Amino acid sequence: MSHNAIGIDLGTTNCALSFYDLADTAPRRWPESMLAIPQLTAPGTVEERLLFPSFLYLASRAEFADGAVGLPWDKKAADFAGDYARSHGAKVPPRLISSAKSWLSHPGVDRTSALLPWQAPAEVVRLSPVEASARFLSHLAHAWNEKFARTKATADRAIADQEIVLTVPASFDAAARELTLQAATQAGLKNVTLLEEPQAALYAWLEATGESFRKQVKTGDVILVVDVGGGTTDLSLIAVTEQGGEVQLTRIAVGDHILLGGDNMDLTLAHTLNQELLAGGKKLDPWQFVSLTYGCRQAKELLFSDLKLKKAPIAVPSRGSILVGGTIKTELTREDLARVLTDGFMPRVPITEGPQTVRRTGLTQMALPYAQDPGITRHLAAFLGRQARALASAHDAPLKLGGESFVHPTAILFNGGVFKAVALKERIVEVLDGWLRADGGQPVKELAGADLDLAVARGAAYYGWVRHGHGVRIRGGTARSYYVGVESPMPAVPGFEPPIKALCVAPFGMEEGTQADVPPHEFGLVTAEPTRFRFFASSLRRDDQVGQMLEDAAHNDDLEELAAIETTLSAEKSEAGKLVPVNLQAAVTEVGTLELRCLEKSGSGRWKLELNVRMKGEE
Repeated sequence: MSHNAIGIDLGTTNCALSFYDLADTAPRRWPESMLAIPQLTAPGTVEERLLFPSFLYLASRAEFADGAVGLPWDKKAADFAGDYARSHGAKVPPRLISSAKSWLSHPGVDRTSALLPWQAPAEVVRLSPVEASARFLSHLAHAWNEKFARTKATADRAIADQEIVLTVPASFDAAARELTLQAATQAGLKNVTLLEEPQAALYAWLEATGESFRKQVKTGDVILVVDVGGGTTDLSLIAVTEQGGEVQLTRIAVGDHILLGGDNMDLTLAHTLNQELLAGGKKLDPWQFVSLTYGCRQAKELLFSDLKLKKAPIAVPSRGSILVGGTIKTELTREDLARVLTDGFMPRVPITEGPQTVRRTGLTQMALPYAQDPGITRHLAAFLGRQARALASAHDAPLKLGGESFVHPTAILFNGGVFKAVALKERIVEVLDGWLRADGGQPVKELAGADLDLAVARGAAYYGWVRHGHGVRIRGGTARSYYVGVESPMPAVPGFEPPIKALCVAPFGMEEGTQADVPPHEFGLVTAEPTRFRFFASSLRRDDQVGQMLEDAAHNDDLEELAAIETTLSAEKSEAGKLVPVNLQAAVTEVGTLELRCLEKSGSGRWKLELNVRMKGEE
């Protein structure tokens, strides 16, 4: 039986799949370790591509002839995902699902309800972010099985029998991680482990570099991973330490979940060109604006890939009633890129300048919670400053991290398709070196990464191989401390809610596969009636121990409140409405999710909550 570690990058704009035969001891060959994914590129045309765009088109019944959008494993498919979904959906945006991964992490909506495409007309059957993500993963699973397990003789190579490493942003909270696993289960994937994307990118670098990595980084170094993909900006710090003469890598910090990436850049370019068209008397309707955005993405990629080009043409089809004369033509110039993207998204700012907030109107349309400030360098400055304060107060900080005002990275690794634009990488290095120089530090060293589009999938598969005792493993555990809200006992006061305390149930750095018993408290669990569990997290409080209680959680700036669980816990009829005395136990599972277990003190009642998602029921 051939047993593989399969790395899957479930990206905001693209997915990819890499694999590693666990019996191999030699380095993998490139590009044979990537799965070429069959997908529609036009009606009736299926081609293999290494990247699988994360776009799902929900076709109407009469839109395509029978079999026109079929796939090798589903000849009668109606909906379709991938390359043609992206290009055709740009012409019919109300039927196109995009950014499902961003919706999967949006705590302000019910992520298990059918809400995508967002604001689609009534005749379009919507899907939940979980279901949309499951569709992408199912396509990848079918692609694998079509290539490796299509006959009885090769049935043991089916993807359900392989070890899956599925990547998520380091900034994903426990809810988004659990929902990602739920999507994987719906897609028929088993044996799934989650891995943070910046770590996957570093694993890809470790594999590509081999043993020579020890010459490029040394004990005391701090590696900054800057991962800017289609929908998110993910920041991580990884320390290089030594124990027993062996080099160790430890993830010591992750940034907040920042919805800021290539999608925002494409929209910004589209708005810029749209203003120019309006000035020329040409008004686009919403559908045409989507087409303009798609054209800006293509033009941007063309200009960044060919530095000799001065401009790239964009064509927007006319919809007839407002505009006369057919296609509207415009162009994106290299000057536009420098002004709008390089200066707009990577501004030269001092280390003291954090993200700017804009006063919001009283009413706003519900949509994805994009970052208000597009300046990635401002978010980076805030991250390095905030982590310096957190690490300075931590008793177990692994090494000296530079100046007092901000962490001094000594090396930087870029990841994400955005950084195929060399100018954007150069600007971040320029700004970071300026901060370091002004604070008495040394210039940062750039680590040459693997393919920016495929590194996460490759690194995930390599991590699957590392888990079997090979290579160097990055350690770190949970990226945050987690707390459950506990209501303070007090007499009823009209118009005043009892203050909520925050009880630490999982400290920062708690390793996968471990559990912790919360020291005994007088906790009473409400059963057999609707209840609401509040949870909090902190990436700053590194010394809080299990059982530590923080006062007035709602007004503690170190804490971020997470999505609550609203549920009714089962109970015997005789116990309905009573407070059941319980002890608490927290566990970080092998796949990277957090469980809170409530154990009845004087009975056999056991309840399990998977943080921020749903009540799993009585065990």
